[in-house]
Amino acid sequence: MKLARPIFLGVVFAIAFFMYTSYRFATPPASWVTRNKLQITEAAGPQSLDPEELNNINVYKRTLPSVVNITSTSVAYDFFWGAVPEQGAGSGFIIDKEGHILTNYHVVANAQKLRVTLSNKKQYPAQLVGVDKTRDLAVIQIKAPNLVPAVLGASKGLQVGQKVYAIGDPFGMFSGTMTRGIISSIRTVQEPNGTYIDQAIQTDAAINPGNSGGPLLNSHGDVIGINTMIAGTAGQNAGIGFAIPIDGAKAVINDIVQYGRVRRPSLGILPLAVDPDLADQLGLPVRNGVLIMKVVPGGSADRAGLLGGNQRAYLGNNEILLGGDLIVAIDGQPVRDMPDIVHVMDNHHSGDVVTVTIYRGRRKMDVKVILEEPGSATERAV
Repeated sequence: MKLARPIFLGVVFAIAFFMYTSYRFATPPASWVTRNKLQITEAAGPQSLDPEELNNINVYKRTLPSVVNITSTSVAYDFFWGAVPEQGAGSGFIIDKEGHILTNYHVVANAQKLRVTLSNKKQYPAQLVGVDKTRDLAVIQIKAPNLVPAVLGASKGLQVGQKVYAIGDPFGMFSGTMTRGIISSIRTVQEPNGTYIDQAIQTDAAINPGNSGGPLLNSHGDVIGINTMIAGTAGQNAGIGFAIPIDGAKAVINDIVQYGRVRRPSLGILPLAVDPDLADQLGLPVRNGVLIMKVVPGGSADRAGLLGGNQRAYLGNNEILLGGDLIVAIDGQPVRDMPDIVHVMDNHHSGDVVTVTIYRGRRKMDVKVILEEPGSATERAV
């Protein structure tokens, strides 16, 4: 009983203190505050959509069934050499009813496992069919019923200012997202790996990580490009995105599917890129170019009479051959390094004739070269 009384008084004091501090310092409502039932202004009814909105919706509904999410799983190794699975995400689009899907090479590179999610949320395992690393393209395939192929348009004749749409899976979390913009520019751009995209479509339509490999569409819903690269900070969209033109992809799709690679021609040389420092050391007549160390016997360069080196030397720890022809241009396009030659070969076919401008010693000359597809034994040659 003696213990209950102090407890009771303490509780009473606590309640009194709470009530006093809560209401003593509370701000009373202003005199103009009302408590009446709200009278809000509502729209008269469903608003009709304008023609532009209707077209946006039609493009989305028409194209969405063809767009897929691609999840890639690769294996990395931790400090103790333990296997650690790593996942990546990208987009792609169906190109035929047999389940072939076009995407970027970097979306599927080094993947041990691929899984595709369709717009209806159904998932299927996928197999890699073939790649074109220089164009950053890849084709994978799934086995699924009732597929809806995308309609492939044309990138030739595109104009700056045309409306475009991008559909994909940004950040691997927001599948079926559509953004809209215009073509900001059409230009040749260089990717981080040094390869070039000819006639790349620059757009301000939001393209974020995870959109790679997805379609860039015109106002009719036809695919005009493959979203591949953004210019921004830490991989975030800054209103500058690039897409591979669909015409370039259409030119190599059949090779990728039938042979697993693109059959490009080759000069048939083992090259050495020359920078200004090396040019000064060797006393070359120009400051940039590609030096021919060897010509592949029976290859394009060999048949045209181009010469390889015959003087052994060392560049760091690597043995090189000096004294060969120095390539400075092909068909009038300057050649400063290896990507320049790859870029030229990328736009030619076996049997094409190109004019190679070289220095043989101090003498500048042009040589006609008939391009041929390299054999399996010349994979290091270009």
